Amino acid sequence: MNGLKLNLGCGENKIPDYINVDKFGSPDIKHDLESFPWPWETNSVSDILLIHVLEHLGKDVEIYFGIFKEMYRICTHGANIKIIVPHFRHHLFYDDPTHVRVVTPLGLQLFSQKLNKLWVEEGVANSPLGLYLDIDFELKQTVIMPSEDWFRLHPDKNVDVRLLQQESNIYNNLIKQYDMLLEVIKDCDIESGGKA
Repeated sequence: MNGLKLNLGCGENKIPDYINVDKFGSPDIKHDLESFPWPWETNSVSDILLIHVLEHLGKDVEIYFGIFKEMYRICTHGANIKIIVPHFRHHLFYDDPTHVRVVTPLGLQLFSQKLNKLWVEEGVANSPLGLYLDIDFELKQTVIMPSEDWFRLHPDKNVDVRLLQQESNIYNNLIKQYDMLLEVIKDCDIESGGKA
């Protein structure tokens, strides 16, 4: 894939070989990610980084949906979107007043049309946002990063992820962040303009 590579909401963390974008500071391109449309052509982007960014965006649900619709529009089929966010029960999330949006693996899976259709068939109450918004993303990978507090309780470096998830449902500050990878799914026969 030879599309553009965007580091969205880069702050002062510019990454070589990416177009670094932010509302503030001195990025390569200055743009407010909550303002649409974004300044890239349809099907022009192959990689997006959102590193500790998405939790700052989309306090209004329609703006949040707009961000996903714009990512879908500008990305090619098979494009990768790397999302890193603090876990919503870690103090790094709730101590920062600019954090306005909880982002979780299940929340991202709501944008998968494959899962949406399965849930509709099974009568599951999950919102089929991929179908509603005519966008399609597959969550390809989720890495759960334990916190320092977890390792104080469980010094073994071989993390029992199932136990980590169970205990984090009861206690705060055990998971520091999620690292997630989305893949953009488009009709490969469509050259431009997204899905048929």
